[in-house]
Amino acid sequence: MSTLQLPGFVNTHSHAFQRALRGQAAAADFWAWREGMLAEADRQTPELVRSSYSETYREMLAAGFTAVGEFHYLGVPEAHAVAAAAADAGIAFVLLHVAYARGGLARSRQESVAAYLAEVEALRAAGIAVGLAPHSVRACPADWLVEIGRYAAAEGLPLHVHADEQPREIEECRAEHGWRPIELLARTGCLTERTTVIHGTHADGAELDLLAEHGSAICACLTTEADLGDGFLPAERVLHRGIALSIGSDSNVRIDPLEELRELEGIARRQTGKRGVFSTDALYEIGSTSGARALGIETWPSIEIDLGHPSLAGVEPEHVRAALIAGCGADVVVSVT
Repeated sequence: MSTLQLPGFVNTHSHAFQRALRGQAAAADFWAWREGMLAEADRQTPELVRSSYSETYREMLAAGFTAVGEFHYLGVPEAHAVAAAAADAGIAFVLLHVAYARGGLARSRQESVAAYLAEVEALRAAGIAVGLAPHSVRACPADWLVEIGRYAAAEGLPLHVHADEQPREIEECRAEHGWRPIELLARTGCLTERTTVIHGTHADGAELDLLAEHGSAICACLTTEADLGDGFLPAERVLHRGIALSIGSDSNVRIDPLEELRELEGIARRQTGKRGVFSTDALYEIGSTSGARALGIETWPSIEIDLGHPSLAGVEPEHVRAALIAGCGADVVVSVT
């Protein structure tokens, strides 16, 4: 078999338990879907997490994702189960441990920001690679964001946060704080070169300017954003400002890095009326190295592509990398090395 070796893709943002919801959580909008998602979250146990996450991580590896950042808000015992599941599967892994002050499920919440940071310390002491993850400006008040941002900066850890995914989220943030979500993150010290904003689909120009100014990044979760009706990443405006991008499978309704990258370029083409908005090299950077940088990892496995796959039939060697993104699915991946 003739193969092509490529850097493995990096899945910057995953909620592995949501893989169980594909096809089961149809709802009128994001907020109605969220109720079914929270019910699924509440039935998770450490045993279920270890078995189901292992399966999902193996799916990711088979699809070419060789590293994952798991955005985790199910509890500390379950956090240890997630780490064990990643080890079982053999995927490079960072636990993005979530801070949750209000809303959501009781099992997700900590009684104080000090209690949250104590959880982070204990997980790190157990040898787990950890990033800071204030869930959102809905879930974390400003004083929590200040303390989390200060700790992340002092310890040199990645900080990931959902922001500007839905218009209602922005309206609620402005009503409470007088600022939009990314503006609040900047004012509380949560925007640095180690910060990744998840989604950013409704970020305005001033917020994008703040991300560029602080060297912060965006993780786009294209198939999930389409599935949930989140909106479209302002792709050309992000590119124009030089804001780093990565990709995530998020709800895992689909697990296919090539599809995520194809959708990113497709959105950019539909917004601009131009082709090749992101170069092939830029898309591979977004799918791999940029994601690794967002997670703070330095090494992760490579993958092998089957050059004899029917979807590559007739493609000249110099066009293979572009053809993979333009027209292939994850089944072209044959091994992880």
